[in-house]
Amino acid sequence: MAEEELQLEDGSKKKKLFIIIIAVVVLLVGGGAAYYFLMGSDEAVSEEMTEQGADNDSDESLTSTTVKTGTALYVAMPRPFVFNVPGSTRDRIVEIKAQLMIRGSDNEEKAKMHVPLIEGALLRIFSTANADDLATEAGKLAIRESALKEVQIALSEITGQKVVEEVLFTGFVMQ
Repeated sequence: MAEEELQLEDGSKKKKLFIIIIAVVVLLVGGGAAYYFLMGSDEAVSEEMTEQGADNDSDESLTSTTVKTGTALYVAMPRPFVFNVPGSTRDRIVEIKAQLMIRGSDNEEKAKMHVPLIEGALLRIFSTANADDLATEAGKLAIRESALKEVQIALSEITGQKVVEEVLFTGFVMQ
């Protein structure tokens, strides 16, 4: 009887040791995979951004900025834009709060100095909008891109530079 108990204890010790070894291997493999995905994804994102930057440099479109260096700063428009837009069933009222993303403090000063010009350019674009288009995400994106182009054109006529890098809608309400 004593020999049987001893064999059972030896067998259970071997099983426990085997289970512990498997658990350690699984943890090491899982940790290695997590490290690879977390640390490897940063390199992939930075490479992708570098490739996109190279692609944007080859395009001579108005939406690409002349210089993409410097800290991103945001200039808020002092008041929201409230306007009427025609729709297929009825007219709607739209309120858009906008901010401009610019790079560098010198561009920030230029944008703040020309806020009335920027507001006028944005109102020109917003007045051409349609309620049916603004109800969709694609329509909102299209009006943002049109607004960016119009603001860049207006500012480049005055300052000789594309001061604004992005027009951002921080509030969008349509009733």
